[in-house]
Amino acid sequence: MQAWLLVACAAALATLAVAQKPGRFLSLPNPQKCASRPKEFFYRGHNYFYSGHVPALANRKVDWLDGRNICREYCMDLVSMETQEENNLIFKLIQQNDVPYIWTSGRLCDFKGCENRKDLEPKNIFGWFWSANREKLSPTTQIPNGWGYNPWSQTGHKKQRQPDNAEFDINGTSESCLSILNNVYNDGIAWHDVACYHEKPIVCEDSDELLNYVASTNPGLRL
Repeated sequence: MQAWLLVACAAALATLAVAQKPGRFLSLPNPQKCASRPKEFFYRGHNYFYSGHVPALANRKVDWLDGRNICREYCMDLVSMETQEENNLIFKLIQQNDVPYIWTSGRLCDFKGCENRKDLEPKNIFGWFWSANREKLSPTTQIPNGWGYNPWSQTGHKKQRQPDNAEFDINGTSESCLSILNNVYNDGIAWHDVACYHEKPIVCEDSDELLNYVASTNPGLRL
């Protein structure tokens, strides 16, 4: 396994400390929730749902790790936009429902195991990955392969291209999680780095890994 994947696996499975709530762990899937998970729309083999459209979650906003854990209980994870088409689907959902912001599974590799990694430097450009599937993101300064635009915003709190780690200059908290914001900085719908403790609604996407695990440990369960 490549060194990057080893680090990313550690990120997915290790304890993730979030500001004010240290020492929390990733949740295990709940087989019954997986079988009855919301399936709002479908794209290339995966089901998705927006928390605002699920009665039990409609009024909840959660931090990044709680967002992952809510999704994981349903054999899902926070959404990962690996293609422009998938990204456009999520942008359309946000636009049509006037959603102010959501969490994605995007995470900065700035925790233990990421230090002294020259291939991740500078981290604000090369250090981002999708925690849901442990895939590295394209450099933040480049248009991703197969895309026609760069989804990172051109501006933010510091009036600089994202990611800008702006909150670190305010209170020392790193902006280590990837959120989609809806025109917060008069920049349309775009990706922003945000401190992980902020609370937002979520979009969950099927996790092949968790679905396969639950299927293998619960024979006959319809997923």
